[in-house]
Amino acid sequence: DQWHKNYPIAKGRHQSPIEINNKEVHYDPSLLPWFASYDPGAAKTILNNGKTCRVVFDDSFDRSVLRGGPLAQVYRLRQLHFHWGSSDDCGSEHVVNGVRYAGELHLLHWNPKYSNYLDAVRRTDGIAVLAIFLQV
Repeated sequence: DQWHKNYPIAKGRHQSPIEINNKEVHYDPSLLPWFASYDPGAAKTILNNGKTCRVVFDDSFDRSVLRGGPLAQVYRLRQLHFHWGSSDDCGSEHVVNGVRYAGELHLLHWNPKYSNYLDAVRRTDGIAVLAIFLQV
């Protein structure tokens, strides 16, 4: 709620984390199914710093990808990381119907129509993040 005071770009309708309320969600029949294809052999580094565990992948070509759904292009997997809390009911960043989950897995993908990940981060269609809630 306060980020936009120091970072004005953080105030908008496409921000994270979010709270999803089922009563406000509407089905969009125009969305196509999405597909993920991940090669575990593409993992380059794994780091656990006590706050998160992060796995970085080889994203030099379309080895591990996300496509379909609202995405017009194939997006390459750059890295995945976990969020967790001090108890089983407070680790997720996002909330559904007022419920937080024990943890959350984020898979960060980038649009290879841009020259590299850092270039893609600055674009409105440059990044796609798949978030998965975790329960104990």
